[in-house]
Amino acid sequence: MTDPKVKLITGILYPDKKLLDWSIEKLSDLWGTPEIISEPVPFDRTDYYHDIAPNLFRVFLCFRELHCAGGLAAWKRSAINIEAQSRQPIRAVNIDPGYIDGARLVLASTKDHAHRIYLHDGIYAEVTLRYRFKKWQAFDYTFPDFRSGVYDKFLSTVRELWLNESRSR
Repeated sequence: MTDPKVKLITGILYPDKKLLDWSIEKLSDLWGTPEIISEPVPFDRTDYYHDIAPNLFRVFLCFRELHCAGGLAAWKRSAINIEAQSRQPIRAVNIDPGYIDGARLVLASTKDHAHRIYLHDGIYAEVTLRYRFKKWQAFDYTFPDFRSGVYDKFLSTVRELWLNESRSR
């Protein structure tokens, strides 16, 4: 059996345009030029990443083609390596890879929790949102920014890309 095919996305938390551009360049070296890039959104629904900077923004990238879902742990390991290169002296960006298919947004994490499934190499997977009744729906554990719906338009666009590419295969 082959791995399901998905749209690879990654979220980037960053404090300024210079670090965003640097991150996009590094990720493009790995996965190619992004197919689409979301509008920046202030990351202000939690202070969880205050160690990076007091004011952060989030942008999402979606990469061309369909990818094997089984690559999630390797994508996260690559993101961790890029984060380590951003140290000034602590990491200056946070990069969260994941994927979208017709039913869900899955994100990778290094943190264990009851709702996460261990993959390998210290990486866990989390279904962060599900797509049901023509909209994105949160779970009780979904992060506040994802729960708010602020990313739904971008996620729906990526889902449509997945649907179109899946049908044409």
